[in-house]
Amino acid sequence: MQRRTFIQHTGLLAAAVSASGPAVLASTPAPAAKNKLPKWKGFNLLDFFSPNPAQSRPATREEYFKWMRDWGFDFVRIPIAYPAYLKFDRSRNITPEEVYQIDEQAVERIDNLVAMAHKHGLHVSLNLHRAPGYCINAGFHEPYNLWRDQQAQDAFNFHWNMWAKRYKNTSSDKISFDLVNEPSMREDMNDQHSKSGPVPGEVYRKVAKAAAEAIRKENPKHLVIADGNSGGSTVIPEITDLNIGQSCRGYHPGIISHYKAPWANKDPENLPMPKWPGQVGDKYLSRAMLEEFYKPWIKLVNQGVGVHCGECGCWNKTPHDVFLAWFGDVLDILTSNGIGFALWEFSGSFGVLDSERTDVAYENWHGHKLDRKLLNLMAKY
Repeated sequence: MQRRTFIQHTGLLAAAVSASGPAVLASTPAPAAKNKLPKWKGFNLLDFFSPNPAQSRPATREEYFKWMRDWGFDFVRIPIAYPAYLKFDRSRNITPEEVYQIDEQAVERIDNLVAMAHKHGLHVSLNLHRAPGYCINAGFHEPYNLWRDQQAQDAFNFHWNMWAKRYKNTSSDKISFDLVNEPSMREDMNDQHSKSGPVPGEVYRKVAKAAAEAIRKENPKHLVIADGNSGGSTVIPEITDLNIGQSCRGYHPGIISHYKAPWANKDPENLPMPKWPGQVGDKYLSRAMLEEFYKPWIKLVNQGVGVHCGECGCWNKTPHDVFLAWFGDVLDILTSNGIGFALWEFSGSFGVLDSERTDVAYENWHGHKLDRKLLNLMAKY
């Protein structure tokens, strides 16, 4: 709170107490805490999302950052698969030794993307979407398990120390380090639909603490963020004392955000049609369920822990009007509690550009198809 605002509030409160006695003071609700993390808003950029560079998305162009800035956004999250910047024989499974074989040219490409974002005034969150020994997505055979094997944790710390060293002299206003995307315990790391659950709290604490120390060894002021447990959905109480921010998700409920997505549903073609609000299958979907879902995250903000929503959005099979009605409630709940957000993604099936939705009247934007209604909704917050 600025000094002038504080004085104004203090003066008004003193006048009220003077006029009405101590009962007024007793009945005045405590103000909500200010989020320790800025209310950044922006996008995820998937340039380095694939573990195989040959399968990478088209590169983000510098003009995209100018558009983001001009539209009022100030944040990009870069989810990285660590094998994307390694040198190894991709015709076979990676070995533990090869996890340390950094490809300097590949790392420089990531640096270049970061530099473009910084040039246009955007904060960058570097995230290991695939870390040594863990990824919420299948499609790459890990040589060990991040949550069970010290060897994987040592490699994890090595990678984060490397990134922290590269940005040793970069202000936390400009860069942050998001440790690992959407932690969970999956029974079969190679099966996208295998049963999963939360990482045991003491295990998550051990991994996050060691990685944060590896980062802050280079600069004690580096900003560290940890994704929520159970795939990003739940608060991690075990790390609230570690000066680590936490990142929630804006995908609840999945029947809205991931309607017909084959990687999220075993039988994507036989799902009830989403509505918002409304009865969908055996549940009534409404803003009230969202408010309940985000209560622990809002409580975390009020406990003095920084919170940001690192991913949110909706795949392109959900009817557009349903998506926007639901997403408006998500963004309103988050931002009214000082929590910023990043859409998954800028350009692509979840994005504001080129989403390939069949029920949108797109605007032509420099050769791209712009979802202006979605952009306007995001800009509103």
